Amino acid sequence: MVRSAGVGFVRACVVLVVSALVPAVWASAVLIAIWWKNPWTWFAPLVWAVVGTGLLLRPVCRMARSLVARWTGAVIPAGYRELGAVTQLSTGYWWNGYSYERSRRDAEKDLAMRVRWTDPANWRDLRFAAILAMTAGLAAAVPPAGIVVAVVGFAQAKPVIGVAGLVVAVVSSPYAWRAFGPVALRFLRPTSSMALVNRVEELTAQRADATIAQAAEIRRIERDLHDGAQARLVALGLSLATAEKLMETDPRQAKALLREARVGAATSLSELRELVRGINPPVLNERGLVDAVRALAMDSPLETSVAAEGELRLDPPIESAVYFGIAELLTNAVKHARASHAQITLVLDSTGIVATVEDDGQGGGSVAPGGGLAGLQRRLTAFDGSLEFSSPVGGPTRARMTVPCESL
Repeated sequence: MVRSAGVGFVRACVVLVVSALVPAVWASAVLIAIWWKNPWTWFAPLVWAVVGTGLLLRPVCRMARSLVARWTGAVIPAGYRELGAVTQLSTGYWWNGYSYERSRRDAEKDLAMRVRWTDPANWRDLRFAAILAMTAGLAAAVPPAGIVVAVVGFAQAKPVIGVAGLVVAVVSSPYAWRAFGPVALRFLRPTSSMALVNRVEELTAQRADATIAQAAEIRRIERDLHDGAQARLVALGLSLATAEKLMETDPRQAKALLREARVGAATSLSELRELVRGINPPVLNERGLVDAVRALAMDSPLETSVAAEGELRLDPPIESAVYFGIAELLTNAVKHARASHAQITLVLDSTGIVATVEDDGQGGGSVAPGGGLAGLQRRLTAFDGSLEFSSPVGGPTRARMTVPCESL
């Protein structure tokens, strides 16, 4: 009981401080205006109060989310607008989606200010601060008030009042802070309109990423065809035309050209098969994801083991995304992590397909913007999937891909 009361008292004091920060800014502004005793001087303190509240709201709400997650385990999404990208135009100016600036720094600074002060989440945070002060803040004030009453009562030789205040503080401490969690969960989470706006922005970004990835894949296929199979087929045609002309005059040379043409045709066929395999592996269509991953593990230079629960047959696009994601993670383990062993796990649970790739490499990897892992994350996001990546220095590296789906 004593320990519970002590923990509760500390948490109640923290909630009281957090809930009083924003109202304290406004109260101090009003007191300053009253102290100056000049109607025209109300403007400056109120401006200070508005600006101070705007700068203080977001840190206070972040603190509230952190406390709720630590004390109750409930995670509240922030729901703030994300900063977009700035691009440099051919004129040399930088465009941030709102204005043209002479430098990248000015464009990013202007974008951050516009997004920060026009974010609808500011009104949500202000509403949360007001409701928090009137509900959880008042409840959290009971234990400190009981302590104050107890101190005053004992100091003025009024033991009955002192004991009553102490009892109120001890009894209310384990419960006084508990209103903080429900209030934060109710009023601090993103509203439906904010969630809809974020979802639209996310889908727009996914569409742009899919378009870019598709264009890059088409360019790769065209380059491979132009540099490989197409060049060999052109040479094959020339060899056959020359052999046709030499058939009557120099049969030996014509036969040599035909042999070269046959080798070139076999090589072209092999290159075309490799190209098709890179687009959509035949083993993935014929035998499913598990066998395709096992075949991939056998071709890997790492000692790779695969663990899967039975046969998993998913929609072809999802199978392809998971397969190429595993292939990229294995490639990274070979090229960057200097690993010697990798473990692949495939599990279909209530949330969807979960693919985990873990290696014993040196670690130190991260999801860098514009990197391969960031691209993999974007591809999984197109299916409402996610990538969890952990790679501490010294290893091991662990990547967990999750894609919502059902087995066919």
